[in-house]
Amino acid sequence: MVALVEGLIASFQLQVAVLEARVKQLENQLNQNSRNSSKPPSSDGFKRKTKSLRGKSGKKSGGQKGHPGHTLKMVDSPDQVQIYTVDQCRECGAHLAGQAVDNYERRQVFDIPPLKLLVTEHRAEMKTCQVCGTCNKASFPERVTQPVQYGPEVQALAVYLNQYQLLPYDRIRKLFADLFGQPISEGTLLATNQACSKALADTEQEIKQGLLNSPVIHCDETGSRVGGKTYWLHTASTSDLTYYSIQPKRGSDAMDEMGILPVYKGIAKHDFWKAYLKYSCDHSLCNAHHLRELTAIVENENQAWAQQMKDLLLDIKAAVDKQKENSKTHLELKQLMDFESRYSHIIALGYEENPSVIEEKPKGKRGRPKKTKARNLVERLDQHRQETLNFMYDFRIPFDNNQAERDIRMTKVQQKISGGFRTLQGAQTFCRIRGYISTVKKNSVPVLGAIRDALLGMPFAPGDI
Repeated sequence: MVALVEGLIASFQLQVAVLEARVKQLENQLNQNSRNSSKPPSSDGFKRKTKSLRGKSGKKSGGQKGHPGHTLKMVDSPDQVQIYTVDQCRECGAHLAGQAVDNYERRQVFDIPPLKLLVTEHRAEMKTCQVCGTCNKASFPERVTQPVQYGPEVQALAVYLNQYQLLPYDRIRKLFADLFGQPISEGTLLATNQACSKALADTEQEIKQGLLNSPVIHCDETGSRVGGKTYWLHTASTSDLTYYSIQPKRGSDAMDEMGILPVYKGIAKHDFWKAYLKYSCDHSLCNAHHLRELTAIVENENQAWAQQMKDLLLDIKAAVDKQKENSKTHLELKQLMDFESRYSHIIALGYEENPSVIEEKPKGKRGRPKKTKARNLVERLDQHRQETLNFMYDFRIPFDNNQAERDIRMTKVQQKISGGFRTLQGAQTFCRIRGYISTVKKNSVPVLGAIRDALLGMPFAPGDI
């Protein structure tokens, strides 16, 4: 009888342990937000206000001292001038109509002229030769090919609104109807986007070559919908260049097809997606991802090593930023040794708080026992110490992968607006044009003018950067 009771107690204790672990796992999932995981801020909702990982700058909110501002300023040569005359003295009533003006008080109003399409009719002369009777006709300009067509300014605006401002075709059609009294057709919008994409084929290859020549590139990927199926939009970028590629897969097959990492010889900055580590270039891991994961461990597990590692990474970043501000190219040897020593000590503490026997594997379940997120992170920071800390040795390497995340953010906005792409061709067109737009913006080139130049066969040349 006693043995039976002891067996039941042991069984109940095991069930309690399993249920406690499950409850802990579910609680950790509920506690995830954009501050302690890779979830986007839009998923936080209104239940919990998250706190940024950035430290306070100490500056007041708003424009800082020396900021140029954007206040309207008077121009020296206005487009129109309206004169308001003084014909009578307000005091004595004397007539002043013929008197010379002493001075003017000026006020300027900035406004938009009435919007309308400018229609230019091209007429090619036709003449019959009086000698031989041949009918001769003058040549039209190269780009005037149809009896009725839109010009490059209208086409550029349509591409700009769709690819940069992310307005759907139907809203662009209505906007043209409201502004110009001419509802442009969806077929014309589609054809214009395709023409722009075709004109940018060589430019896209120049962007890719520029990335291959860059010492450091940023890589990231995000899910996208194409024809109702899940695809993956990949990006490779620098502060000057952006390249996008849409692929049916997320891993190395997609990166091979993209054609950058397989032949790249520099340093690739990315999160810890193992498909990146397959390639022979040097690697650097995103420490913003590490900070979020460490924050989750501090909040959910209350582990001391995680807080210490957060403090260390931020201390190293502050030291690097200070040296950069002072135009220095490296940290002092003593600083490097101190940071390395602290790192080793924290890793050892992490192993102590997360022993190798992690979770009891349920009876009958195959495979290795599942490790906790904390244990996995300790092992990653230990085994990939160089990829985590190389930003403090080489100042060309940034602390985080925010460049790639910024470059990929607007593609998620497009997805939220439109839900996805109807066809793969439409997705590829978006990637090529959007990569070009991102590149010209990074180089302070006006977007609308750059699109017009592309349609005219004179796109911005990334090779000149």
